[in-house]
Amino acid sequence: MSDIESILQDEADSLLNHQSIYPKERLHIPSSDWVERIFQPSDRSVRVLCSLQSLFSHGRLANTGYVSILPVDQGVEHSAGASFAPNPEYFDPENIIQLAIEGGCSGVASTMGVLSMLARKYAHKIPFILKCNHNELLSFPNRHDQTLFASVEQAYEMGCVAVGATIYFGSEESRRQITEVSELFSMAHSLGMATILWCYLRNEHFKTGDKDFHTAADLTGQANHLGATIGADIVKQKLPTNYGGYSTLKFGKYDDAMYTELSSSHPIDLCRYQVINSYDGRIGLINSGGASKGADDHKEAVKTAVINKRAGGMGLISGRKAFQKSRQEGIKILHSIQDVYLDQRITIA
Repeated sequence: MSDIESILQDEADSLLNHQSIYPKERLHIPSSDWVERIFQPSDRSVRVLCSLQSLFSHGRLANTGYVSILPVDQGVEHSAGASFAPNPEYFDPENIIQLAIEGGCSGVASTMGVLSMLARKYAHKIPFILKCNHNELLSFPNRHDQTLFASVEQAYEMGCVAVGATIYFGSEESRRQITEVSELFSMAHSLGMATILWCYLRNEHFKTGDKDFHTAADLTGQANHLGATIGADIVKQKLPTNYGGYSTLKFGKYDDAMYTELSSSHPIDLCRYQVINSYDGRIGLINSGGASKGADDHKEAVKTAVINKRAGGMGLISGRKAFQKSRQEGIKILHSIQDVYLDQRITIA
C-alpha cells in the first residue's frame, strides 16, 4: 500500500478513500467463485465455463476474480513500425508471449499471425485470446471500420480459450459490426470459448468544441450495455474522462438522474457508471491501459487499476505501457497493476 500511495502521490487520498455515489451493495463484485456465481445460472455451456475458469485461474491474479491481460494487436491497428520501434524485440511474436508469461498475466490477446506462430509451444502454458477483427489503417483515407482477419474456427483449432473483437459504436459501420460480432460470439460460445468485446466509440460528432465525448461515461456506459446485450462475457472499455455526452450533444435519450444520482465527476464514479451498465458488474469491465506517454506510464497504469478496482471493475488489459518499454520495465508495470488487485486494503468504493 505504501508503494501504491507513493506512486499516486497527491492523488492517493482522493482515489483510495473516495466513497461512490452509487452503492457498492448493488454490484456483483469479482471474487474467487466468479465463474460459478455469475455464469453457472446463464446459458453458457460447460465448455465455456471451463474456458472462463482457465482465464481466471492463471497468472499472479489466479483465483481472485480479477484478470490482467496483455493485448498486442497494435502491429495491425497502428502499424508495426510505429508500435514496435520503441522496443524492436516485439516484432518477434515469441517475445510478446514471453512478456505475458513473465509479467504474470492471466492471458495474452493478439492477432491470428502472432498466436498461430507459437500456438503449439505456448497455448497450453498461457490462455490465448484471438482478436478476430482489426482496423488496418493502411487504406487511404482512413476510415473507422473493423474487418475480420480470422475466424472462430481458427481460434478453436489453435487452442484459444477466448475470442475478442471490436465494435466502433456510433460509426457508420456499427450496425454491420454488431451483427457480425454477435454471430461470431454465438459461434465462439457454441465451440466452448469465452468472448471479450472492445466497446469503443467512433463518430466525429462526439467531439464538440474543446470536449471529446468518445470517453464520456454515459456514452461508453451505453456501449458496454450493448456489448453485454450481444453476448460478451467481458467488456473492454477506455477509462472515462468526462460525462454529459448525451446532454451536451443533445441526441439519444437520457435522464438527469444519470448525472446526479448514478454518477459524478469523480473518476471512480465515472468508471462505476460503466460497471453498472455492464449489468451491475455481471459482465466484467476491464479498462484499457491506454497509450504509452513516457515517464508517467507507471503512475498512470497504477491509477487506472485503482480506479477500475474501486469502481467494481474486473481488471486491466494493458499493452503499450508494457511492450513499448524494456522487458524488465514492462514486467514491473504489469506487476504494479496486479499488486493493486492483490492488495485487500484497496477496497470497493
